[in-house]
Amino acid sequence: MAFRPVRALRRGFGMLWNAVDMTRRTVMNLLFLLIVAFILIVAFSGGGVKPIGSKSALVLELKGDLVEQHESSFQDTLLDSVSGDSKRSVRLRDVLTVLEQARTDKSITTVVLLLDQMDGGGMAMLREIGSAIDRVRASGKKVVAWGGSYDQKRYLVASHADEIYVHPMGMVMIEGFGGRRNYYRDALDKLGVTVNLIKVGTYKSFAEPYVANGPSEASQEADRFLYNALWQDYTAQVENNRKLPAGSVATWIETLPQQMEAAGGNAARVAQSAKLVDGLKTLDEIRDMLVKRGEYDERIKSFRQIGYHDYLGRQQITPFGDAVGVIVASGNITDGASGPGVVGGTTTANLIRQAREDKQVKAVVLRVDSPGGSAYGSELIRRELELTRAAGKPVVVSMGSVAASGGYWISMAADEVIADPATITGSIGVFTILPTAEKIGDKLGIHTGGYTTTWLADAYNPLRPIDPRFTQLVQSSVNHVYSEFTTKAAAARNTTVAKIDEVGQGRVWTGAQAKERNLVDRLGNYRDALDSAAKRASLGADYRVAYVERPVTKIERFLNLMGASTVQAVNIQVRLGLLDAALPAGPVNQVMQDMAFLKDVAGGSKPFAAVTHCLCATP
Repeated sequence: MAFRPVRALRRGFGMLWNAVDMTRRTVMNLLFLLIVAFILIVAFSGGGVKPIGSKSALVLELKGDLVEQHESSFQDTLLDSVSGDSKRSVRLRDVLTVLEQARTDKSITTVVLLLDQMDGGGMAMLREIGSAIDRVRASGKKVVAWGGSYDQKRYLVASHADEIYVHPMGMVMIEGFGGRRNYYRDALDKLGVTVNLIKVGTYKSFAEPYVANGPSEASQEADRFLYNALWQDYTAQVENNRKLPAGSVATWIETLPQQMEAAGGNAARVAQSAKLVDGLKTLDEIRDMLVKRGEYDERIKSFRQIGYHDYLGRQQITPFGDAVGVIVASGNITDGASGPGVVGGTTTANLIRQAREDKQVKAVVLRVDSPGGSAYGSELIRRELELTRAAGKPVVVSMGSVAASGGYWISMAADEVIADPATITGSIGVFTILPTAEKIGDKLGIHTGGYTTTWLADAYNPLRPIDPRFTQLVQSSVNHVYSEFTTKAAAARNTTVAKIDEVGQGRVWTGAQAKERNLVDRLGNYRDALDSAAKRASLGADYRVAYVERPVTKIERFLNLMGASTVQAVNIQVRLGLLDAALPAGPVNQVMQDMAFLKDVAGGSKPFAAVTHCLCATP
């Protein structure tokens, strides 16, 4: 019988595959049985979740960036679990859930805030936590804050506590708002790069760093108006929480050098003298104080307590029943699909459609924390919200720390728009930038040539000057997008396009200023938005909240496990030479981010893109 190598090879591969498949099934079956056994052990071990002892303290040690939505990769979660560290981001809604439960939990008598490792978070998010702390205090429970040091964000949260303590070698650093950006006009000229800016909006300043060496007067005016309002709001909160006379914070900052000199450089004593903190204590002294006030736990040799993550894990989630569906739109807005931390137009539109078609979801809340991005992606989202309202389901927008430009666009199809007083919103304007590098080509001796059937076929070639006809075409398109923006905003706000244009032109406002200009319906927090949606849907006071989120796919989990983050940064090669060694990481990172954005715009899949993005960040 003749030997047939192909058939033998096929049979060998078949046997190998059957062996691999059998091994895979065996391993998966064993894992399944282990999981079932674990569940049975937990269910019948006679204890379930152990009750919290009386006079317990909830220790709210928040580690990581305060976010609306987790962005960390699967790899981060795995490494954190192995190392024993908590998650590298802290989700706002989880903190609010824990504080609300502690408010009514008779076992919890004290809440301890440990904020040294809490980072990020915009003003609106910090106000949300502050309001939740106020509700805990109103229930008769003590809130104690301790920190090695406080920056101004951490201190704003701590100021809501009954008592604030700082380490004797620590400090309270309240600096104020605002800052300076890098401007690249001269640098790009030296490199031979020309940035062509096409925009609508006098105050639309996002692209100014690429075409100027400093901020325009309009940009300065808008920033001054915005930051002064935010700063007044911040200082008023601190002074009210600490029962200080109006203007105390500003006076403290102005006289800080003299106070430090008088205190021999002891920053903690200076903070105590200004009544920003109640005392100077080490962490072990805080522990001893809480032992005396509460109950001693022999097992841990400290006061009786429960940690943030343990307490969060005890909260029950109701999986069924009529609900308010929540979609989180956090991050830059793009056209297509996206993972956490980016608002993909297609992805978010699909989530809204999913909520609309879910019979258990009776109303929708869109939680917005976005400076904008793609105009097209923004319109995909807005349209789905419009269809949701047309289907008879109420839509309420809850603006977080930032809901500007494209973030405002997606907020324009709601029954009600609720903003925090410190929300950064507005920025109704449009721009696009078209970088060209013909001067680099001249320097390097690179020339272009060829044949095109029409002038448009190669009108935007980055190695050639832009054809004026193409510039005219793009300007017409940008004008049209701005017209769409203002027309839709006028319809949403029941006013005229002219009045929207007066408060538009790329101008940025706080939530309180936006309310005065009829850009939002009222001021409030996230809970207000949920309550409003439930009321509009005729749900009871005990309504369920269901978060409609995109599941992480198996491929994404595999890639994350291999080291890729969920949201990939733009990979650019910028040789900074001695600049990298001469400057600290912060300025270098800012330059890298700015150049990455320029490259991203130039390397898009379309000839150009209308951008509704705000040069605004939470202070």
